[in-house]
Amino acid sequence: MSPTPSPDHPALELLTDLLAVPAPSGREEQIAAIICEKLDALGYAHETDPAGNVMVRLVGQHADAGLMVLAAHMDEIGMVVTHVESDGSLRVARSGGLIPYKIGECPVEIVGDGDTLTGLLSMGSTHAPGAETRCPGWDDVRIITGLSPDALASAGVRPGSTAVPARFLCGPVTFGDPSDPLVAAWTFDDRMGIVALLRLLESLKRDKITPARPTLVAFTVHEEGGAHGAKVLAHREKPEVFIAVDGCPTPPGSPLVLDGRPATWSKDQVTHFDQRLVQALCQAARDAGTELQTVVYQRAMSDASAVYDCGAAPRVATIGHVRDNSHGYEVARLSVFDNLLHTLVQFVRVCA
Repeated sequence: MSPTPSPDHPALELLTDLLAVPAPSGREEQIAAIICEKLDALGYAHETDPAGNVMVRLVGQHADAGLMVLAAHMDEIGMVVTHVESDGSLRVARSGGLIPYKIGECPVEIVGDGDTLTGLLSMGSTHAPGAETRCPGWDDVRIITGLSPDALASAGVRPGSTAVPARFLCGPVTFGDPSDPLVAAWTFDDRMGIVALLRLLESLKRDKITPARPTLVAFTVHEEGGAHGAKVLAHREKPEVFIAVDGCPTPPGSPLVLDGRPATWSKDQVTHFDQRLVQALCQAARDAGTELQTVVYQRAMSDASAVYDCGAAPRVATIGHVRDNSHGYEVARLSVFDNLLHTLVQFVRVCA
């Protein structure tokens, strides 16, 4: 593996910048600041609502068409502190879909009210009977801090504080066939979606493309804990179409392959997605010179399905990069970044 991605690919440059800061649910302010800096550099006016969602409003060719929202969430899976022990170690539970074996023992960043501290995620000693066959649960996990409870309190670390892997571990890294490489990172979810929407905005500006319908590009908070940011946004904005730009994991039995084609969800654990939108997205991909894979999930949901479930938008879809090793050190084909971008540009241009 190469520790540094190819510097001449714009998607990897953006991804590297976004991975450099922690963004656990409820603490998305650092990644939101990076997104706002990117939007300023692109010349876009933007706003941040009281929930913390960052938004860009685009006029449409058909002003009377219903609003479309394209959304990528800013938060990542991680851990939440449940108890500060007398020795300064921290008991934690998952925030989002993190499972202990996926993260392993590694340095972590603890996001306090004042400071961000370094700790070490520990799952105990292997010098115990049955250790080689034991799968640790959250009751077996703690964060060693080396600090006293008073020192932790001074840094603003308390029950409710969050932690994520140390940023130097997060990548991205590129490897495999140099002509069609793989890229991996902890985790893509949903920084890949943010990259896609920032590149979409760049393409629309550069090529002077006006979307077919009024469009709101949104970077949402707290998807991993219940899609709260997207629900707040959709209830307020009342879109006709809400599309989540998120990852497409490959669980056992999935038909998805890492061949550079993006995918669109046909159904997840919450709902059937709008099949007219599924067909329109597939057509946009073909017109853009690629193809969308389609998938059904039994154990997944997105901002879009959550918005539909609470009655905040009548038509929803989810589209994104196909990725393996979901909710761990995820891997995708580098070419999927460009294929998704071209699909979104075409879709926005013609969807009315």
